[in-house]
Amino acid sequence: MAVEELQSIIKRCQILEEQDFKEEDFGLFQLAGQRCLDEGHIDQLFEIIQNEKNKVIVKNMGWNLVGPVVRCLLWNDKEDEKRKYYFLMLDLLVELCNPKELLLGLLELIEEPSGKQISTVILLLLRPLQTVIQKLRHNRAYSVGLALSTLWSQLSVLPVPYTQGQMQADEYGLCQCCEALVEFTKPFVEEVTGDEEPSVENEKLKDELLKFCFKSLKCPLLTAQFLEPPEQADTDPLRRFAAEIIGFLSAIGYPFPKVIFNHGRKKKTWDYLEFEEEEDKQLSDSMASLAYLVFVQGISIDQLPMVLRTEESVLSKGLDLLENSLLRTEDSSLLHQCLEIKSFLTVPQGLVKVMTLCPIETLRKKSLALLQLYINKLDSQGKYTLFRCLLNTSNHSGVEAFIIQNIKNQIDMSLKGTPNKWFTGPQLVSLLHLVLFLPEGAETDLLQNSDRIMASLNLLRYLVIKDNENDNQTGLWTELEKIENNFLKPLHTGLNMSKAHYEAEIKNSQEVQKSKDLCSVTVGGEEIPNMPPEMQLKVLHSALFTFDLIESVLARVEELIEIKTKSTSDENMR
Repeated sequence: MAVEELQSIIKRCQILEEQDFKEEDFGLFQLAGQRCLDEGHIDQLFEIIQNEKNKVIVKNMGWNLVGPVVRCLLWNDKEDEKRKYYFLMLDLLVELCNPKELLLGLLELIEEPSGKQISTVILLLLRPLQTVIQKLRHNRAYSVGLALSTLWSQLSVLPVPYTQGQMQADEYGLCQCCEALVEFTKPFVEEVTGDEEPSVENEKLKDELLKFCFKSLKCPLLTAQFLEPPEQADTDPLRRFAAEIIGFLSAIGYPFPKVIFNHGRKKKTWDYLEFEEEEDKQLSDSMASLAYLVFVQGISIDQLPMVLRTEESVLSKGLDLLENSLLRTEDSSLLHQCLEIKSFLTVPQGLVKVMTLCPIETLRKKSLALLQLYINKLDSQGKYTLFRCLLNTSNHSGVEAFIIQNIKNQIDMSLKGTPNKWFTGPQLVSLLHLVLFLPEGAETDLLQNSDRIMASLNLLRYLVIKDNENDNQTGLWTELEKIENNFLKPLHTGLNMSKAHYEAEIKNSQEVQKSKDLCSVTVGGEEIPNMPPEMQLKVLHSALFTFDLIESVLARVEELIEIKTKSTSDENMR
């Protein structure tokens, strides 16, 4: 029955154009495919997916089956003969489906498990995840960063083995995951090192890899115990992981002498603020871990130079002085009244200016780390006040995305611990209205504001997942209609307008390319003159990819809202 139902859905969709597929079709396809799996019709489902006539349907809808297939692999016994068919089906879906949708779907599956199942899921999905990212043509750095951040977040909750026996037993699978994570990361390190001509995308990928290395130095390597005596070192999986991480640092242009001895003076952070930022304490822990691995464990000690030079500037010394002062201050100990003192408020505003205007890269990046450290020192009301201030005054999409990520972190702590009145209820609602809106409605320049918009959508996605409608701790559900009118609906309209504009620009560029003339292109409201047509096309396609990415996350947010509201409605009717 399930197979016939699926074939009926496919037959109906085969006569439709790709753009005419409806949301209802996606749901029916997933439901019928799930039933085929539940009823054991694996062969028939595999044939349907493999059928060339269904290629377009599978490309658009097939990613919905990845979750059910993965769950079958997790639930079925390892000796079950059906497992090989599930693996084949997973590989086929990865090969045929839209990689952007697959990426989000796989990361959601990785985020779901807890306890010992974390490593099982990660080991199962690392290879498909790597394949999917390698199929993406644009913004690969963003995808790599998102994947590594998600993987690290899950691995960071696993207990680190301390004894040789625990390491060999590897009960929670951390050691296996560390080794698998190295293999997952290697192609992207090779991509960076193999690119002879530096590019913006290359630099972005370097920053994402650097961020991952720093996080790995803190967890699990900071708390890891290494096997003694030294002759057992080669059998120590965590020591091997440490050596690989230090090797990655060196390969991407940050050998440990440069990292360690520039720490404080030229601390390395990153330009791309839409991701979770490295807090100063975490960076210090990473540096301490790196120093221990090199000087105590002797990993890559031969890289250490004998002579070192340093250069200081007035601004660098000022930032060092601020850092020293903040490090002496306990977290959450600065009262909100401090922000009424002019000099206290000018500090974060000054850091924002350095972050966005200073021509010296290392100082821009250090200012970002110091702003996070400054935020950490404020009490809850102080954080709330500063967030409102910077959202209203920074006029920089990346900075706003950074602040929105901090807001999400504060909400998360409040929901998981003691409720904080500044990040739940009416106070939070007021803050959310600053975040979940488009400055100029549907006319907002979505490319210029893409960092902020992605951060806002990710915050909204988090709130929908974590806060149930009946609890409504954050006030989201009572404000949902306003949010839809002020943010989601204008964003839909803006995306349609922006995509139409850039598609027209691409068509124009392709016509110009035939004449092999130089041309100008308008990106983010600014005209870039005398750009070769082939370069112009790359810029325009990159912009379209950004819009597609925003659209994918927007669709997921709206889907989650619909699921949550329907579930609550059903519960209330019982």
